[in-house]
Amino acid sequence: MAEIAKKIRSREECARLVAEGKSRGQRVGFTSGSFDLIHPGHVLYLNEAKKHCDLLVVGLNSDHSIQTYKSKLRPVMPEQDRLIVLSAMESVDLVFLFDETNNNSNIEVLKPDIYIKAGDYDKASLSSAPLVEAYGGEVLLVPFEKGHSTSSIIARITELSKAQDAGCIDLEPPPRRPAVFIDRDGTIVEFVEYLHEPEKLRVLPGALEGMKLLQQAGFRIVIITNQPGIGMGFYTKEDFYRVNRELLRAASKAGVLIDKVYFCPHSKAEQCLCRKPATALVERANKELNLDLSGSYVIGDMTIDLMLAKNAGCTPVLVRTGYGGQDGLYPATPEFTGEDLAQAAAWILDNHTKP
Repeated sequence: MAEIAKKIRSREECARLVAEGKSRGQRVGFTSGSFDLIHPGHVLYLNEAKKHCDLLVVGLNSDHSIQTYKSKLRPVMPEQDRLIVLSAMESVDLVFLFDETNNNSNIEVLKPDIYIKAGDYDKASLSSAPLVEAYGGEVLLVPFEKGHSTSSIIARITELSKAQDAGCIDLEPPPRRPAVFIDRDGTIVEFVEYLHEPEKLRVLPGALEGMKLLQQAGFRIVIITNQPGIGMGFYTKEDFYRVNRELLRAASKAGVLIDKVYFCPHSKAEQCLCRKPATALVERANKELNLDLSGSYVIGDMTIDLMLAKNAGCTPVLVRTGYGGQDGLYPATPEFTGEDLAQAAAWILDNHTKP
C-alpha cells in the first residue's frame, strides 16, 4: 500500500517530479480520464501509452468533474477508490486528481513531452493540442481496444439486475422448509431499551440452545425485530448492525447459523408495512427463502409477536423472558408459553407436524 500511496500526488507535486525526470533525460507522457470501473480496455490503453514514455503521468477526473460533463449518477466508483486502482497499475508512475473538464491547466502546469489520448478522439477536437504543440510537445492518439467500456458494464449489470428481479435468471431456489421467526430483544437477548451499544448485549439463557435445536430439526432461523429507535433518531442503522454482529458472533460460536435478520427501522407514527405485527418482513422472508408459512412459528415476548403470527398464518409461541406477554398491545394468545426460548423450541419439536 505504501508503494501505491507514493504514486498519488497533487498536480503541483507531479509538476516537480516531471521537471526532475526531464532533467535526468526521461521522456514524460501525460494522459487523463475518468477510469471508472477499470476494464481491459483501460489496462491495454495505459500499457500502450507507457511504451511511448519513461514516466507516465495520469490525470484523474474528480467526482465533481465527471458529474459536470457526464452525469450526476456517475462515477460509480468514488475518486479515492479510482486513485488507488490506477496507482496499483504497473504502467502508471504518477496520478493526480483534477476538477476541470479539459486538460488545458494540466498541460500548462506539467508541460509533458508527449500528450496521449485514446484513439476515439481526433486531434482537432482536443483543445489542449495547440498548447502542447506551442512548446514543441507531441500529441499522440493511441488506438483504444474496442468492445470495452464502462457504460457497457453498467448496462450489463442493470440488465442482470432487472432479469433477476423478473425471475429470468435460472437460480436454483432453496428447498421449501418451515421457519421459526424469532424476536430479538427480550427473546434472544436481554431487553435493553433502544439497545445500540454492543457491550450491553447479553444473550438470554437457553436462547442459543433453543435456536440450535430448531436448526438441527430443519427449521429456517429468521430474526424479525422492530427498531423504532432508528426512526426516532436515538441511534443509527450502523449502531444496530454493530449490536447484531455481536449476536451473530455469539450464535456462530454456539454452532447456530441464522438464515436472515430482518428489521423495521420506522417509528410507530410512520405507519409502515414492515413494522410488526404487519407482515411485510415475513412476506419478504418467504420470497427469499421459499418457506412453508403454514408450518412456521413465531416466538416472542410480546403480544405484537403473537399478532404477527396470526396475521402471517403461523403458530404463535410466547416466552416469559422480556415483557413475558404483559405489554397488552394486542388481544392475541399463544399456542404455548415457555419459560425461555429453549423450552419454546422443545415444545415446537414435540408438537410440529411435518407435511
